[in-house]
Amino acid sequence: MTDDLTAALAATVRATREQQGLTVAAVAEVSGVSRAMISKVERGEAQPTAALLGRLSGALGLTLSELIARAEGDAVRLSRHDEQPVWTDPDTGYTRRAVSPPGSTALELVEVELPPGAEVAYPAQAYRFIDQQIWMLSGHLRFVEGEQVHELDAGDCLQLGAPADCVFVNTTAAPCRYLIVLDKLAAPRRSP
Repeated sequence: MTDDLTAALAATVRATREQQGLTVAAVAEVSGVSRAMISKVERGEAQPTAALLGRLSGALGLTLSELIARAEGDAVRLSRHDEQPVWTDPDTGYTRRAVSPPGSTALELVEVELPPGAEVAYPAQAYRFIDQQIWMLSGHLRFVEGEQVHELDAGDCLQLGAPADCVFVNTTAAPCRYLIVLDKLAAPRRSP
């Protein structure tokens, strides 16, 4: 991630939190991220991971792509491949491309490439306001959704159930690619 994007993400997290009238403590309680780490992210002193941004964006009622798009600052209807924001998790090498135009409303498309052996976990909180499907483009993905384990191959499409802690795992020696289709719900869903 570039220093400019880190700074823009920091400003976006802080501005969104303040616009919603939330304190750092309130975001920490909902997200499970420490107040100290949130403060470091907001000051641009920490390069956040996918898991951390997933927790923060969920607590703020945004998808990760929305958070990145807000940081990028563009509101257009056409998203050209070469201009789509790409973010790489510094811990795992997981790459996330925001395919949808930043001005998208309820529907969002995200292309992900998960390196061999990589594992990315997201808490149920990150899924409380979205309906989501995963469509495999290439490779193999083990998707752990709460207690269920789904083995997905190219062409498979999975509709996620009620919000649950989830883990994306590439158990193979080759990268896997998948498209995530997000539909933002009007009101947050509650975990069972």
